[in-house]
Amino acid sequence: MSTYKKPTLDKDLDKLSYMEEAAGSLGRGLVAPGIALLFIALCGVVAGAYVLGAPGGVVIVAAAAIGAYMALNIGANDVANNVGPAVGSRAMTLVSALIIAAIFESAGALIAGGDVVGTISKGIIDPAYVSDPTVFTAAMMAALVSSALWINLATWIGAPVSTTHSIVGGVMGAGIAAAGFSAVNWLTMSSIAASWVISPVLGGVIAAFFLAIIKTFIIYQDDKIKAARRWVPILIAIMAGAFAAYLAMKGLKKIIKIDLQVAIIIGAGVALAAWAITKPLIAKQSEGLENRNQSLRKLFGLPLICSAALLSFAHGANDVANAVGPLAAIVHTAGIGEVAAKVTIPLWVMAVGALGISFGLLLFGPKLINMVGQQITKLNPMRAYCVALSAAITVIIASGLGLPVSSTHIAVGAVFGVGFFREWYTERSARRIEYVNKKNGGKETKLRPVRNREEQARRKLVRRAHFMTIVAAWIITVPAAAILSGVLFFGLIHVMG
Repeated sequence: MSTYKKPTLDKDLDKLSYMEEAAGSLGRGLVAPGIALLFIALCGVVAGAYVLGAPGGVVIVAAAAIGAYMALNIGANDVANNVGPAVGSRAMTLVSALIIAAIFESAGALIAGGDVVGTISKGIIDPAYVSDPTVFTAAMMAALVSSALWINLATWIGAPVSTTHSIVGGVMGAGIAAAGFSAVNWLTMSSIAASWVISPVLGGVIAAFFLAIIKTFIIYQDDKIKAARRWVPILIAIMAGAFAAYLAMKGLKKIIKIDLQVAIIIGAGVALAAWAITKPLIAKQSEGLENRNQSLRKLFGLPLICSAALLSFAHGANDVANAVGPLAAIVHTAGIGEVAAKVTIPLWVMAVGALGISFGLLLFGPKLINMVGQQITKLNPMRAYCVALSAAITVIIASGLGLPVSSTHIAVGAVFGVGFFREWYTERSARRIEYVNKKNGGKETKLRPVRNREEQARRKLVRRAHFMTIVAAWIITVPAAAILSGVLFFGLIHVMG
């Protein structure tokens, strides 16, 4: 019995085909890093043209490249929290989310981004301890590089971390390396450390609260559509009011200064208007819908898209300073030759931050978007709505109480809150059991006992591995960035000195 053998030429052609496929796959993987490197180089060139012949030109060019790298990492990691829930719930596609977030992030940074920032990043270190321009410049560069590297590592392992905490750790570490522990404002640091707990817990509780309202008053009602016509306009009004107050107080602070009381009044007015507008719209949209949960998801789609855009705008307005604050400080110090407590951010520096965040999101954002939106717990439009609403309300509450919070911790904490509440509600809710009994014709429903650990783990609605990874990354962000920054500072001061 003879066996067919491929001719040698066919084998060689197959090998060439495999090699071409492998080379093509490798090439596609290098496109995003290549574009990122090109952007970093372009920022250095633009900075060089801007400061041509000025004092400290070389330092400014290097700082511009580092600031661009930092902005890319913020876009890759931090922005995912704004659009991840909407993508995970399938209210919008990944491509549309990337485009919307990039546009509104840039708009928020350029239109409403803070034009004055504290060079010592929220008063973490005393300017008197780093009054020497060379020492200060080295400290700010070390803070930028260390925080960017840490965020890059966190993105690579799939952990959404706070870019604010990263830069705080970088500044603290460089300050300690430059002037010792006495240079650090430990009261400020303790309040920042408190936000590690406050932000995710508050975000999770608020998200769970609104999910409980949706489940109780809409999902587990006999006539879901009738209940939705009553409650969805109210929920949308709450979201509209919360975002109006959030943007008035935080996102528009460069254009006009608005205190908490005025912001709440603005939010209440917008909420009332939103309820009056959406009530007839929801009534019309719900016509002909079947009395099931799948129908309810259609009613939350548009509010989720709007929330993703508004969160991106506010994030760009507030967090762009994480990338360009130290860069603006370096530009001022290198150009003027003195350390200032506050500096104005030049337009070209703000553009580096805005464009860098957008490029980072487009090139590297999908990984963290999928993590936040799909891998922690399963989201649908109702659950994603609770996450988005929680993000706005938590910031307003925290601002009113004077508590420092992290937008990353709030959003991810809200996702965890939704997931853990679903676990509790599924197993223990008397309202749900009553609803299921009614569906079963009055037959009593009993929860199936968990027989082994494997089955218990399978029935959990929050992936514990992701929970532990993210919490661990949150805990070590500040010390990791601080240690790395301190090491880099000694190297930079040696080179610059």
